[in-house]
Amino acid sequence: MPVTVLRHDLVVESTTWVTARALAKGAATPLEPASVLLADALGGRLAAPLTALVAVPGVDVSAMDGYAVAGAGPWRVVGRVLAGGACYGEELRPGEAVEIATGAPTPAGASAVLPYEQAAVDGVRVNGAAELGRHIRRRGEDIAEGAVVLGAGAVVTPVALGLAAALGHDDLLVRPRPRVAVLITGDEVVHEGLPAPGRVRDAIGPFLPGLVAWAGGRVASTDVLPDGREALRVALDAGAADVVVVCGASSKGPADHLRAVLDDLGADVIVDGVAVRPGHPQLLARLAGGALVVGLPGNPFAALGAALTLLAPILRELAGIPVRTETSALAEAVRTNPRDTRLVPVRRSGRGAVPVGHDRPGSLWGAALADALAVVPPGWAGEQVELIELPPGG
Repeated sequence: MPVTVLRHDLVVESTTWVTARALAKGAATPLEPASVLLADALGGRLAAPLTALVAVPGVDVSAMDGYAVAGAGPWRVVGRVLAGGACYGEELRPGEAVEIATGAPTPAGASAVLPYEQAAVDGVRVNGAAELGRHIRRRGEDIAEGAVVLGAGAVVTPVALGLAAALGHDDLLVRPRPRVAVLITGDEVVHEGLPAPGRVRDAIGPFLPGLVAWAGGRVASTDVLPDGREALRVALDAGAADVVVVCGASSKGPADHLRAVLDDLGADVIVDGVAVRPGHPQLLARLAGGALVVGLPGNPFAALGAALTLLAPILRELAGIPVRTETSALAEAVRTNPRDTRLVPVRRSGRGAVPVGHDRPGSLWGAALADALAVVPPGWAGEQVELIELPPGG
């Protein structure tokens, strides 16, 4: 989608919520795939199908501890094969057996494996009821060489890493997770303990890493900045991330310097204010070096709404994550705004999305009780609304 750029010195009306989301998505281009070591691939998405470089198992192996036997018993024991040890060098002839460990390669000519529990041993002879083909795992029985086991776009989970290693991979071609730098501003913000009068605890910094990870990115750095233009300018000019999130400087008060700093840096402003409540004073810009800047308001619920409006679509587009749209009826009427979209915390139920209340801009209480935000358009008249999933725990 072409990106509409609003020069910083123009006076414009707030962007509608729908347009702001589309502009955020259109401002991001999926990151180029990169081949990375397995240890660095966790959390990325496969840029190509994962195929088996080797068969599993790679050769015929024993599925039990016991005796690999050929033909009918009794059998004379002629050798031993351990897991990881050398293969038995000759083909078993009828009436011969090799003591064998689970996972060890079965000799050529073996017709079955007789478990210890079913074997009667007399010196170098063993006897028992061996079922033809029993307890031998054939080469490629689990996974054939060349088989596609995970498709492009699959998330590289810890289990997927183990699977890739088992199939012979040392590295993977993935879409890397976009790097996010978080800048927390505000002289009134404290980060531990009880805030003194006139001070507030930071409630935005704690929820951002989980939200960023849920949307497909990773927080590469977090910096706490004092109010003032210079510290913010230096931090934005560092250019060490794909996306920079500035918390608490996106409004137009005397301590909100983001717009002036962006102007100093020659940034292009894409979104400057969104017609949504809460979260109106949010901002999206592109720095000269290409990094995107998302400005969040200082009120926690407003910041959450802004992050879901601008930040989440950007990260999903950068990471190549498809977006699923969900709609629902509202189980109860809600207050609407004639001009602005409302983001209402709700819980899903059999009768529709139920508003949970406690949705003032400065409080995360309602959002903590909810599992989604209902997008209530201006002048809503009872039709179904979009639901934005909230990041789950764990």
